Amino acid sequence: MPKMKTKSGAKKRFRLTGTGKVIAAQAGKRHGMIKRTNNQIRNLRGTTILSESDGRVIRKHFLPNG
Repeated sequence: MPKMKTKSGAKKRFRLTGTGKVIAAQAGKRHGMIKRTNNQIRNLRGTTILSESDGRVIRKHFLPNG
């Protein structure tokens, strides 16, 4: 049985915390900034922790080796 490989796109987009949660960049800042409030734009900076259900999919299928 061959080894499971990490998806190369996932290694560029996601990181794991020490407790196994998945960190990803905030969504919603690629275009259309005019219609968003300044408060929204500020809150979308940086990274966020994915929900438990999304994180489970990422860990199992895309980052099998951590």
